[in-house]
Amino acid sequence: MPRALWPLALHCLAAQGEPPPAAPLAEHVLVIGVDGLSPDGIVKARTPIIDALAARGAHTFHARGVMPTESSPNWASMIMGAGPEQHGVTSNKWRPDSFEIAPTAVGSGGFFPTVFSVLRAQRPDSVIAVFHDWDDFGRLVEPAVCDAKEDLDGPVKTAERAAAYLKGHRPRLAFVHLDHVDHAGHDHGHGSPEYYAAVEEADRLIGRLADALRDAGMLEKTVVLVTSDHGGVGKGHGGATLAELEIPWIVAGPGIAAGKEVKTHVNTYDTAATIAHLLGLTPPEAWIARTVSEAFATSGRAPKEKLEGPASRG
Repeated sequence: MPRALWPLALHCLAAQGEPPPAAPLAEHVLVIGVDGLSPDGIVKARTPIIDALAARGAHTFHARGVMPTESSPNWASMIMGAGPEQHGVTSNKWRPDSFEIAPTAVGSGGFFPTVFSVLRAQRPDSVIAVFHDWDDFGRLVEPAVCDAKEDLDGPVKTAERAAAYLKGHRPRLAFVHLDHVDHAGHDHGHGSPEYYAAVEEADRLIGRLADALRDAGMLEKTVVLVTSDHGGVGKGHGGATLAELEIPWIVAGPGIAAGKEVKTHVNTYDTAATIAHLLGLTPPEAWIARTVSEAFATSGRAPKEKLEGPASRG
């Protein structure tokens, strides 16, 4: 679909009576989603990059995903600003043309609108990029909405390709999905030495992406958000325990409060509303998400020295 038609396609879904911020709070937003990353993984593994982001921004280790605690319903909720009851992604078997319940609203992609299509509709000149390690993540994003949407093989290739794109194209919104922590949980068990080693590798790759932002001159203009889809128990997930449901939610950059532990409850679908707020977008009426306002600095800007991310180590 031509970009000029995106605003018309989503017009019926735009929120009424809720104007967007006067201007975006951040020029760029980078979301890093680490599949299967539990709060326990961050607490017990060595994660200096993630720890520094939490110290320099706002965070909670008690955010919640949605039920069921499978990947597709949770990634969908994160980017669609609603839960399975609204967007209809109820399991990993979901496909745009094969589902159990219909969505409550249909956007230009033929399914429930994501933050990517909302950005394309309202700021059509934006550069939007998605790099994903799990091939099925791609089906959750509308066709043709991204300037780049690539399914990579493995976390290193995914992070390196994303880093190169950040430096070369300076996207307004980029989403990077890493899958290896979830694999470690399934293969060796959550809480195993191999699981914590995978978390440490994810931390290193997040540092690589921070380096790319610095190299591109984007760091002080970019909000970085690190989160996950679910945790796990033993070698699995999908059940109804807090170990599976709770996820980390860490955000740092311009406009974000420094050293803030978020006390209000955060749902994974609130990520979409928070991204929309950062980029000056009006959320669709169909979204149930809310902006995590406690994460924002009172002044609307974080001190400059708090925006400098740590360099990764080799």
